[in-house]
Amino acid sequence: MDYQRTIKKDVTLEGCGLHTGNHILVCLKPAETNTGIVFVRSDLPDRPQVKACFENVILNTEIPRCTSLGRGSVIIHTVEHLMSALCGLGVDNLIVELNGNELPGLDGSAYDYYQAIEKVGVVDQSAPRSVIDIKEPISVSQNGASIVIVPDSQLKISYALSYDHPSLRSQFVHVTVTRENFAKEIAPCRTFCLEEEARKLQASGLGKGANYDNTLVVGHEGIIRNEMRIPDELARHKILDFIGDMYCLGKPIRGHVFAIRSGHQLNIELLKLILKQKEAYEKKSPTPRSPWQGQAEYNIQQIMEILPHRYPFLLVDRIVEIEKDKRAVGIKNITINEEFFKGHFPMRPVMPGVLIVEALAQVGGVLVMTSALHQGKVALFMAADKVKFRKLVQPGDQLALEVTMIRDRSRTAHLYGQAKVNGEVYTEAEIAFSYVDASFLG
Repeated sequence: MDYQRTIKKDVTLEGCGLHTGNHILVCLKPAETNTGIVFVRSDLPDRPQVKACFENVILNTEIPRCTSLGRGSVIIHTVEHLMSALCGLGVDNLIVELNGNELPGLDGSAYDYYQAIEKVGVVDQSAPRSVIDIKEPISVSQNGASIVIVPDSQLKISYALSYDHPSLRSQFVHVTVTRENFAKEIAPCRTFCLEEEARKLQASGLGKGANYDNTLVVGHEGIIRNEMRIPDELARHKILDFIGDMYCLGKPIRGHVFAIRSGHQLNIELLKLILKQKEAYEKKSPTPRSPWQGQAEYNIQQIMEILPHRYPFLLVDRIVEIEKDKRAVGIKNITINEEFFKGHFPMRPVMPGVLIVEALAQVGGVLVMTSALHQGKVALFMAADKVKFRKLVQPGDQLALEVTMIRDRSRTAHLYGQAKVNGEVYTEAEIAFSYVDASFLG
């Protein structure tokens, strides 16, 4: 299972918008789980927010040749390069504060965004990551451009660029989108346009922030006053744009894309159909809910469904209280018939201290494994610290096993536990778990 991610600390960048030419300061800030990518216009009253989701994607704005997000009168243009970088880095949750209506174009690619975020680092969060899987082939076409996406276990893109232009040869690129491949093969690829397109854009008052460094301008003799960083850079930039546009769904997708001459408008049409397919499949097969979630008590049969332990090593008889993701209380009745009394001080039966700690760990296991965050996982007892045995546990005692969450991360959890008899602490310890896939148990 993959977990959501955010950045470790703030990142600040500034530059001119490619279309508006406005000088923009943008600050990227860490965000809590399930926040998504949220843009904040710090230059407007009340600092309005626009979340990256399909409902907020805008087509046919006054600024063409880019992807915009908006809600009401609040608009942010040219989001695709940043969104592409975030997808490439696997960043799910982020606050993007900017003091204008267009993100900085920087060098015309996703490279500066990618590098700035990678420099501060990204961090796993506690919530599982949601991915949109393509279930059936989807296709869109328009004016000789087309996109087909079919099911696949990864995001793969096969893109063919074809222009009727004397100095622009056809280009074909296939890439499996991974963090490593994105950084090397996609992120540095700059935006481009034909020389005649550039003239028309500037004549209409756009392209004010574009220049020969941040935009590859293709003339009849080739690229003007610049050269490509990577062979097939133009087709690769189209892939960069596609990745950024798809991430406007708010979640990564998995599927194999076959695209010919497609651009932003066709990408957004595809987004619409992907969302439609996702919603249709959710209606057919609603997300299964763990039968344990939401309960406050668990009997022995339910405990055995949650934990892999069995007699004589299942040391919890009942869970009598759970506060979701925070605290749990279990009961262990100590009888003379326990197997361990046969050999552990048989003349004066005493419950082994290590088994009391194990019982606390089992209650902790129920707490973490009934959380929605760790479905499909198994919690392995990894460490015990600050263990103290204060009194002897003997036949006839009833142990109240109380555990409290200290912190729960994507791969580990730390808890504090107390074993009490008649309200008095007999044993206490800090316990650590490591999460592994449920397939570990065979």
